[in-house]
Amino acid sequence: MADAFHYPPELLELLVETVPRLSRAKKGVVLFLRGAGVADQDLSEVERTLATNPQSINKFEIVRKVLTNVNVRGDSGLRPRREIIKRVVEFENFDTCWPEDQLKAKGLVASVREAVNAKDSFTRMKQERDAEREATLARQRAEQAAAAEKLAKIEQVETRLSALFGMGDRPQERGKLLEGVLNDLFQVYGILVREDFRRKDPDTSVVLEQIDGVIEVDGAIYLVEMKWLKAPVGTGEFFPHLGRLFLRANAQGIFISSEGFTEPVVKECATALAQKTMVLCSLQEIVMLLQRRDDLLSFLKKKSRAAIVDKNPYLQILA
Repeated sequence: MADAFHYPPELLELLVETVPRLSRAKKGVVLFLRGAGVADQDLSEVERTLATNPQSINKFEIVRKVLTNVNVRGDSGLRPRREIIKRVVEFENFDTCWPEDQLKAKGLVASVREAVNAKDSFTRMKQERDAEREATLARQRAEQAAAAEKLAKIEQVETRLSALFGMGDRPQERGKLLEGVLNDLFQVYGILVREDFRRKDPDTSVVLEQIDGVIEVDGAIYLVEMKWLKAPVGTGEFFPHLGRLFLRANAQGIFISSEGFTEPVVKECATALAQKTMVLCSLQEIVMLLQRRDDLLSFLKKKSRAAIVDKNPYLQILA
């Protein structure tokens, strides 16, 4: 009812049949309409007719003329349109009606209530559908914005990673920058737990170990080691990272190398899989993943499953 803007034809006709029967006198009908907030200009014509020639117009004609005037108005007619409906559906004292009109008036008021309730139900359903559609659109817009932001960050990581290949013979500096680039990539995918850090002896402040990064995949914690070397990673670089895993009960490991791994490292890693999950990954795989715009999380899960299920710590995913 509160959402009605203009009376539809069927409701207008129902009101024209109902309102005149709620009062015995023509002036009573006019008072009912004025009390509902109908403006003077919409009542002036019928009031002049009642003053000059009351026999020329009946109660039904009065209501039709006034409601027609109110119904064609825009915002200015909204309040009286609502109030007229409100007064009709809340009407209970039928003693003001002519005795022969009381049963008819009661039936008509009930019909108006049914019509209004049906329209209100339809309006509420439409509002609910509109709200649901708007919520869906808002969710889609948010998802699209988040996807666009994520893609932009991935492209930034790819640009920074590509720049490392042009740094020349500065392996130590390049290796440190690689840590930052890959940790930012982990952060884009929401799996970074902690960036590079050092664990020190609380008494001497001596660095006991340095970890390049910590990530979480499917609830499992992975310590990440990253190396940019001129040659494949050998056992000398591999064992310290494996040792860090054995110092932590539930930790797993990822080792990322710019030049791959020697055969002894792959064999030692496969042997260690009986006790610790260690995944070997080449930097080339990361570069190819970024170029394909593949999902990093799915990539890491696939490599981890290969290590756990197939005892293959160095499954290479290049396509």
